[in-house]
Amino acid sequence: MVVTKFACVPVVAAALICVAQAPAPKSPATLQLQNWLAAFDGADWQAYLAFVQKNFVTEPERMLRSPAFRDMAKGFDLKEIETESPLRVTAVMEERATHQMVRIVVQVEATEPNRILQLQMQPIPPAHLAEKQLVIDTREFVQRMVAEDKFSGVVLIGANGEPIFRQAYGLADREHGVPNTVDTRFGTASMGKMFTAVAALQLVQAGKLKLSEPIRNYLPDYPNKDVASKVTIHQLLTHTGGTGDMFGPELDKHRLELRTHDDYIHLFGSRPLTFEPGSRWEYSNYGFVILGAIIERVSGENYYDYLRNHIFDPAGMRSIRFPSEGEPEPGRSVEYTKQGGNTWHAARSNAVGTAGSGPIRGMAAGGASTAIDDLLRFANALQEHKLLDAHYTELLTTGQVSTPNGGHYAYGFQDAVMNGLRCFGHSGGSPGVNGDLEICPATGYTVAVLANIDPFAAQIVSSFIVNRLPEPGVRSDR
Repeated sequence: MVVTKFACVPVVAAALICVAQAPAPKSPATLQLQNWLAAFDGADWQAYLAFVQKNFVTEPERMLRSPAFRDMAKGFDLKEIETESPLRVTAVMEERATHQMVRIVVQVEATEPNRILQLQMQPIPPAHLAEKQLVIDTREFVQRMVAEDKFSGVVLIGANGEPIFRQAYGLADREHGVPNTVDTRFGTASMGKMFTAVAALQLVQAGKLKLSEPIRNYLPDYPNKDVASKVTIHQLLTHTGGTGDMFGPELDKHRLELRTHDDYIHLFGSRPLTFEPGSRWEYSNYGFVILGAIIERVSGENYYDYLRNHIFDPAGMRSIRFPSEGEPEPGRSVEYTKQGGNTWHAARSNAVGTAGSGPIRGMAAGGASTAIDDLLRFANALQEHKLLDAHYTELLTTGQVSTPNGGHYAYGFQDAVMNGLRCFGHSGGSPGVNGDLEICPATGYTVAVLANIDPFAAQIVSSFIVNRLPEPGVRSDR
């Protein structure tokens, strides 16, 4: 509905003439914000992707290109335009699913068709809660998500190393009605990069590896000599090496041949650099595969044995493993995805003989499976310096480079400030798998969430919790 305003102009001492006044025209930035909202809320996801391709100079962040996130969020309602100019608008919106308030900034080109140069979305921080209220609100929030079939998994909040909230939700096996429990095992996807990074920094601490040295010093037979001579260990750990990714048709074609880290290098190692090392940040699973091969060469141990001997056993992590495809995993949840349809269906099978997509075994880029308690044990061991000394723990977890979404990436850890609290950890996601670990040292809290459904189910829950953690120094009984 168009609301017409009226302006009244005095023409003589006691008379007024009122004339219709049309609404002020919207700025190009506001129009593009509204166009984006309409496309994002639309029923046709392909139409939304076409809108993005036509109307964005560079693609929006991954979350805003994910149908799973749109399904979780259920769209946004525009609440208020805070500031507006022809080429830039700042507005407040409410996410329909969680009622989370977010601030969105849209900046457009100066010339028609005024394509979007920048679209940034940041949560508006909620109030910090005392511990007792945090637990109550977390329980209510997750139960609401479960009732709407938006979460299935397990949630853990640790305080000073001990769990204060630990609850499983949903079904581990929908076909047979098997519930998730706190001991259920879940896939972790890229959360495994934390383990690879700890292993690399252990070897640095031991003087066996140097962050500033190139790949060739440790893999002299690496196929592409230009890559081997330019890309350093630091750049592999921070996704700034230009080594490219590996997921796609080539991996799918050869996936049954890929059993070791050297197999991946044989397949992808001849590729040229995608950009000059150190010039920018670009997530590279393949870069961490190279790190896996380097860890094996330098340590003289198989990657999996190294992690077991130097990380998992010292931390007391009893459930974590790197299963091969088709290997039976008692107690592991079936993973459910909506990719390729509108209803949940199994993304992989935990039974022998069923092929999947992607690597046939987890490796240095990720792919372990674990129960939730092992993530708290890992966080505790890291902070208690059972894995690295204080200097190298800080080096490992402190942001080294900026990322396109405004955050920072450390060595295999994401380093971010959420509602004024610094936390480090790593998320992971693939079809039917989502997890997140957030360690917030100033508060003494650790948040771990694992889900057996698509991203961003676990990250929505972990974000809800972390943004409401008690502030440092606030008593837990307040």
